[in-house]
Amino acid sequence: MGELGEFGLIALVNAGRTQTSGVLLGPGDDAAVIAAPEGRFVVTTDMLVQDRHFRVDWSSPQEIGRKAIAQNAADVVAMGAVPSAFVVGLGCPADTPVEFVRALADGMWAEAGRAGASIAGGDMVRSPLIIISVTAFGDPRRAPIKLSGARPGDVVAVAGPLGHSGGGLAVLSAGSAELTAEFAEMVAAHRVPQPPYEAVLELPDTVEVTALTDVSDGLLADLGHIAESSGVAIDLDSAALSDPALEAVGKALGVSPLDWILAGGEDHAFAATFADSGDLPDGWVRVGAVRAGSGVTVDGTARTGPAGWESFA
Repeated sequence: MGELGEFGLIALVNAGRTQTSGVLLGPGDDAAVIAAPEGRFVVTTDMLVQDRHFRVDWSSPQEIGRKAIAQNAADVVAMGAVPSAFVVGLGCPADTPVEFVRALADGMWAEAGRAGASIAGGDMVRSPLIIISVTAFGDPRRAPIKLSGARPGDVVAVAGPLGHSGGGLAVLSAGSAELTAEFAEMVAAHRVPQPPYEAVLELPDTVEVTALTDVSDGLLADLGHIAESSGVAIDLDSAALSDPALEAVGKALGVSPLDWILAGGEDHAFAATFADSGDLPDGWVRVGAVRAGSGVTVDGTARTGPAGWESFA
């Protein structure tokens, strides 16, 4: 990196890239131009810091890049918007291999493409550790789906696996190559979460979604935000949350899989409340109900211990 320089690297990672229709003007000028066909856009930003949010000895640069984009795209989709563009800030030491950054960019572009968007630009600086900051833009094709709309009587449902990232992290933390190989799919879920974007973006207009969030901090924590914002209580059904794929991992590590499901975080699945009007849309599983009151319970009981990720814990 020190030899190639900032502008050489910018040229390298942008060579041959094709922008999607959401980007009217991409890299090369002082700023990008992002389309806002609805006269507004959804915007969010998130940051990853080496050894806090990822480890280079556990994840490849492609995996780190995909994860950085996925967690931001999931936030956009959780508002009911279609991802349109990403802007990336990268800080890294001067001795970072150029190939690492090239692979990081490849991973970002791969996940941006899966979300239907592209990378419109960004910035690169020298820093003691690798730091990635992503800002995501989205096209709101429908009214924003907020945290504050849940009502007593609504159904609580999820789309996408829960607890797999937490289980994969636990396997990696155990430091056993044998376990890492045995539970490779679980480890892969931690390295590269795959938000089920289509489960939200393909919801029929006839389906009333009252509140929606992506599960980034942990199911209890993220549903707790819905409960607090909406002034309601949410009760989860532990039997509906059970996942056979996690049972073997939990048995091997002596951990209850329910701990990962409820508080593991970083799955970037989606959790929503729906008006109780019959069958749920494809890809969604009922896991609980909204009631009058406050807080989140499991089988009618408040759960002790951490509810999920806390940045300053």
